Amino acid sequence: MSDASFLANEKSFIIGMVHCLPLPGTMGFDGDMKKIVNQAVADAKTLEKSGMDAIIIENMGDTPFGIKLDTAQVAALAAVSALVSKEVQLPVGIDAAMNDYEAALSIAKAIGAGFVRIPVFVDTVEFYGGIIKPVAREAILFRKNLGAENIKILADIQVKHTHMVLTHVSVEDSAKAAADCGADAIIVTGTHIGIATPIDIIRRVKSVIKLPVIAGSGVTTSNVKEQMEIADGAIVGSSLKEGGRLENPVSLELCTGLIRALRGQGAEGGRE
Repeated sequence: MSDASFLANEKSFIIGMVHCLPLPGTMGFDGDMKKIVNQAVADAKTLEKSGMDAIIIENMGDTPFGIKLDTAQVAALAAVSALVSKEVQLPVGIDAAMNDYEAALSIAKAIGAGFVRIPVFVDTVEFYGGIIKPVAREAILFRKNLGAENIKILADIQVKHTHMVLTHVSVEDSAKAAADCGADAIIVTGTHIGIATPIDIIRRVKSVIKLPVIAGSGVTTSNVKEQMEIADGAIVGSSLKEGGRLENPVSLELCTGLIRALRGQGAEGGRE
């Protein structure tokens, strides 16, 4: 669905993650592409049924991550994303981890997705795979050359699982740089998957930009109300998985519980 109008919602929005199982060409791929597709489609339908505002499809199972995807990964992520987008009416986004803006935007353009997530947009960071340099200029120009300026960019700043190379750069500096470079929304996170984004960080970023600010990690039923009192939206993944394991399917009970915790008791399995 080529729409990201949820970014302008007056009420807080929740984006659910569709974590793909390991794709072809990666260490964890078990040879069963059909299983990858089936779980991704099932997870997307569960997220939609529970009342999420949008979904992001990500190659989460492809650890250890490279900065860019290889050809097999791009082809597989595109195929999964196309099949998922046909099965749901929610806005769909693409995250080609660790920082493959070309793959994300190309897939989004090809399937009619509404947005992409770019983890390293304006910062220079270090992770276990090396140094990732900022890609804001390249991503904006690539999007323009694709004729895809309707696709919104959700840009992380000082993203989880990395360390800033220039430690003197504040989150306010990163947020203002991302906004100036053309991001459509800013994502702030905790240090790792499942670690809550500090409330103070959300507040500091909100104080210097007018773009939507999204809490990108650690949002759960117990803290969603508090987080969304300041943030405009949240991206939720690991806390919605059966048994808390990333490779497991998304739980309808956990998804519905999160939405109800944010918006109050509503109709069974869906929105108010």
